Amino acid sequence: MKLSCQLRNETYYFNSIKDVLAKASEEKSGDVMAGIGAKSSLERMAAKYTLSELQLKDIFENPVISYESDQVTKVIYDDVSHFVYKEISGWTVGELREYILSHSTNSNDLKRLSRGLTSEMISAVAKLMSSIDLVLASQKMKHQAHCNTTIGEPGRLAFRCQPNHPVDNPDGILASIKEGLSYGSGDAVIGINPNNEAVDSVARLLTMSHEFMQKWAIPTQNCVLAHVTTQMQALKKGAPVALLFQSLAGSQLANDDFGVNQELLDEGYELMKSEGTSAGPNFFYFETGQGSEVSLDGHSGVDMQTLEARTYGYARRWKPFMVNNVSGFIGPETLYDGKQMIRADLEDLFMGKLHNLPMGIAPTYTNHMSADQNDQEIAGMLTTVAGANFYMGVPGGDDVMLSYQDTSFHDDASLREMLGLRPLTEFEKWLEKMGIMEEGRLTKYAGDLSIFD
Repeated sequence: MKLSCQLRNETYYFNSIKDVLAKASEEKSGDVMAGIGAKSSLERMAAKYTLSELQLKDIFENPVISYESDQVTKVIYDDVSHFVYKEISGWTVGELREYILSHSTNSNDLKRLSRGLTSEMISAVAKLMSSIDLVLASQKMKHQAHCNTTIGEPGRLAFRCQPNHPVDNPDGILASIKEGLSYGSGDAVIGINPNNEAVDSVARLLTMSHEFMQKWAIPTQNCVLAHVTTQMQALKKGAPVALLFQSLAGSQLANDDFGVNQELLDEGYELMKSEGTSAGPNFFYFETGQGSEVSLDGHSGVDMQTLEARTYGYARRWKPFMVNNVSGFIGPETLYDGKQMIRADLEDLFMGKLHNLPMGIAPTYTNHMSADQNDQEIAGMLTTVAGANFYMGVPGGDDVMLSYQDTSFHDDASLREMLGLRPLTEFEKWLEKMGIMEEGRLTKYAGDLSIFD
């Protein structure tokens, strides 16, 4: 295993595969803050060159965090098909890139390949890809999942209606739900971020959204994004839960801070099978995003992109209905500007899809980050071309509860219209019945809340 490279008469040495992976990353402020990123463009290029010549077995035999000490590593390695892995273990990372991008490699080929890859291998190959490589490769991979609706069907693009309110006012939340639905947003989920995480309060929001869905016969699923233990307590008390939410990270240290582990998520999955209101079999909604581990000091010297790949390797154990990437949500300490945010969105969409996950993207930014709506819209358009399954729908694009910027109901409608994409099948029929949509286009009733009077 060679961990050095000569460029311009200078030899660059790397301490470990973890070091090569970190220095081969595109520049991210979180990796710089952690002191593990490349110190120059030449060192980054030397790391990419070194990485391209490593064999997959080198990466497999040297996980960035040991199997014995980290539950995320254990879940990832226990999930690998050794039959598929043995076929490709002698490939270099460069050869893996060529295979993925080959014109003769299709979606089924990549689905099978995925079973033999660890998350570190997937992160490694993404580091050798340009932006157009990431879009092209992502576009090849299509994954579906079913809760009450089916997400990921060809030609369909879904949205989460995100009707947050700063004090959980039911009338305010209900008004936002109606507005989102009137623009065709909500087929992925009606998902409320609660201000008050008390079990009774969360149960009230679940009941309110469920009853509204029942009253108007809306084919979708509801979710209140409290901690998974709070949702499970509400569920045990009889609250109607269609989709169970949790944020995840790529190291056990960070997941300890999130208060989650494999045993808890297994319990949540089994509880949803017996007590949840939805058809399933995909009951989980996970949120992820580059930077959570470094912001929690749980990165163990591993770069943000590789930790994000490991999050997907962990998440796939529970066969989620939707995985939403919210890189940019934390702020400039992890992703400094629009350029870093766009690159992270493309990497994460590719890495999630190569883990066979139904991926959505939230190209988000905070107001203290060097990014603006133009960056967000560029990221949204690129990842839609790359085949993201869903986006967020936030009134005005400004989340008044979480204080960050995300895609708006109007952005959702524009993305569908630009690329000729339709809502999820069952939901589109409902929109037509309500007069909101005809032949895939919004009608004059878009944005008219009086249709619910």
